Amino acid sequence: MPHRKNMNLDYTKKNDITIPRLPLEVQLDITYRCNNQCRHCWISLPAGHEKKHEELSLEEIVRIVAEARSLGARSWALSGGEPMVRPDFEEIFDIVTGKAISYSLNTNGTLVTPAIARLLKRKGYKMVALYGATAAVHDHITRNPGSFEAAIRGMRYLDEAGAGFTVQVVPLKDNFHQFQAMTELAESLSSRWRIGASWLYLGADGDPARNLEIMRQRLDPASVVQLDPIHPAVEAMSPCSRNLFEACIDRRRNIHIDPYGDASFCSFATDPALRYSLRSGTVRQAWEEFIPSLKQAVIGDEEFDNGCGACEVRNNCRWCPVYARLEHGRHTAKIDYLCRVAEQNAIYGNYYADNHIRHFQIAGITVKVESEEPMGDETFSRALRPFMTKEPGDDIVHLRHHFQIPPFDPDSLGERVYRNIPWEIYESESFWHYLGLPPDGDNRNPYQMTVFDRHHSSADIFNSNRAMFREGDLHSLAMFPSDQVWLARLLAHRDACYLHGSGIVLDDCGLLFLGHSGAGKSTITKMLMNDGTVLCDDRVIMRRWPEGFKIHGTWSHGEIPLVSPLGAPLKGIFLLEQAKKNALVPVTKPAEKMGILAAVVVRPLLTRQWWESVLDLISRAVGETPLFRLRFDLSGGVKPLLETFLQEAAQ
Repeated sequence: MPHRKNMNLDYTKKNDITIPRLPLEVQLDITYRCNNQCRHCWISLPAGHEKKHEELSLEEIVRIVAEARSLGARSWALSGGEPMVRPDFEEIFDIVTGKAISYSLNTNGTLVTPAIARLLKRKGYKMVALYGATAAVHDHITRNPGSFEAAIRGMRYLDEAGAGFTVQVVPLKDNFHQFQAMTELAESLSSRWRIGASWLYLGADGDPARNLEIMRQRLDPASVVQLDPIHPAVEAMSPCSRNLFEACIDRRRNIHIDPYGDASFCSFATDPALRYSLRSGTVRQAWEEFIPSLKQAVIGDEEFDNGCGACEVRNNCRWCPVYARLEHGRHTAKIDYLCRVAEQNAIYGNYYADNHIRHFQIAGITVKVESEEPMGDETFSRALRPFMTKEPGDDIVHLRHHFQIPPFDPDSLGERVYRNIPWEIYESESFWHYLGLPPDGDNRNPYQMTVFDRHHSSADIFNSNRAMFREGDLHSLAMFPSDQVWLARLLAHRDACYLHGSGIVLDDCGLLFLGHSGAGKSTITKMLMNDGTVLCDDRVIMRRWPEGFKIHGTWSHGEIPLVSPLGAPLKGIFLLEQAKKNALVPVTKPAEKMGILAAVVVRPLLTRQWWESVLDLISRAVGETPLFRLRFDLSGGVKPLLETFLQEAAQ
């Protein structure tokens, strides 16, 4: 099955928040009116429609924006219809985004002027819809002759003004034959593009003729899955609660406001009973009282219990109670079209698991690597392949590869804690942002951006070099110069650290040989490699387990390409010193032992909290493990010394 070329990127993961319920994003639909009358769009109303006079006034919008800001809202999403239909759009845009941390804007681009393009230079996420690769197809979809030319012109204005934007390719039955050409056109218009909604919901007005046209424009289920699959292993849903909106409300941190001032938790919740009028109430009342009360607003009935609530492929389905109401007028009804999509997605799930997910084991940690691009036997280098496993453990770290860098503002990433080309690293309350910078150090145009959670156990990796991934032979799971950059921080949360050393397993015992470059790590490894198992000759992980310290192999080898994912109990630590005579000299002073081990800790990003954790770890290690200065020559006579040591240690 063809893989999906692009993803709808949303790298700012939203944490579940219950108390206090502070909305971080307000979705404000400025108008339902649109200068297109698209064959798929149910929300657009004709310019002369009677309800256009009921839209919020500028004064009402100003009040609502102020109330939302008082609750902590600093992120906004502006859409419609077409927002720019309103003659006061520029003023509304300035009011809403003037104090925003971030915003997004949906437009068809046809009303963009040079003046508006200059206004949209304000940093934010602008999406411009594309309905065809040619005027004939695009204008057929929009039912608006000249709309293709106007949209292209609007995008040219945005480009000339330096207002970065994303082209949103909208797939429909009548334009799907041009899909590849549409993506190529999108790439020529902007450095960023995405796929719009891959399936169409029915109209809130229930107009039979319009709904028939919407259903006619729906793609076949296999094409929906090809464009936008659900990955059950990744996006597994919670078991369906009979309180149909409870889970959705609990995990959302935004509020939707329609053009008439009605608010709810979702733009698709069109039932009047699920919407709260801000003309007669406040944003605080809507957010803190009304929306939480909707958790019990719709309870699953017998239809739900015997249908979607009991479905075995629920994790493969896009079904939602608000979609069900749009389709059948009942929140509990199943949607046959989505049932067929779910069946196709279940088939795709097996393909995806085999071709887009790989697991690696290191130091007892499973690293789950997921990618938009398929992975094969040659994707990762030979050094990484021994660490690949088909049996993930309980401790799983998740890396997700994407191949477009989403819009962002470096000034909003948090505190910059590191800068040394090619890296710039930022820390915020919830995330770490790693920017891979070009040689000129331009942090607004990085070639890579990685967003880790607080403990480096989950990451979205955005890389502009798709070709590099396809070429394979990658030496890093994260496409970093070295995985040590992020693993070193992860390990600190597992009572572990990287050491610049060589690890050998002899008689099921782990021996750790320390030293910087040239100290003889590779030399000692060559002497012992035929008598035991080489973990790695240059980087070893030391980890404290309940039963004691172990050393583990890594793929960051030096001169000797032998590596192993195995681990073994740490029985001895040896500081290498080349000499004319072989000797084991015990180091007994705690401060000296600490200094020896601290000197070889790999520390790609040194922060106080991390370093304190590592110092505590190595102080325990030297307290529990004997440490020696190992003086050795090239005769191989060091072997009997180590054998004697192991025999004595076993007694």
